[in-house]
Amino acid sequence: MDVYAQAKYLPISAQKIRLVLNKVRGLGADEAVVVLKFMPQKGARLVEKLLSSAIANAEENFELNHQDLVVAQIYADEGPTRKWRKFGARGRFKPWLRRSAHVTVVLKEREEFSDYGA
Repeated sequence: MDVYAQAKYLPISAQKIRLVLNKVRGLGADEAVVVLKFMPQKGARLVEKLLSSAIANAEENFELNHQDLVVAQIYADEGPTRKWRKFGARGRFKPWLRRSAHVTVVLKEREEFSDYGA
């Protein structure tokens, strides 16, 4: 059984959040939450919240045990980019690109994950 959770429009670039995601991919769900708690990056807080939500969804909706869950897939896609104004010297325009990201996490049960081959 796959449990999906998705966070959209996170105020961080997809490139920065992928560095955090690479650390927790393939770990047990509980272990991944602990790893994220002690990471200093801003993206770690956002991913920790998403992962906790996915674990709660698995327990509440599908009656799965959180100790049997594994982060099978976790990935970040680029969201929309807002262009902000910054005016430079001599009347020049220097845009700030405020990037956003969409993050998706897929949890699987441990014995099912070993058959998955990841």
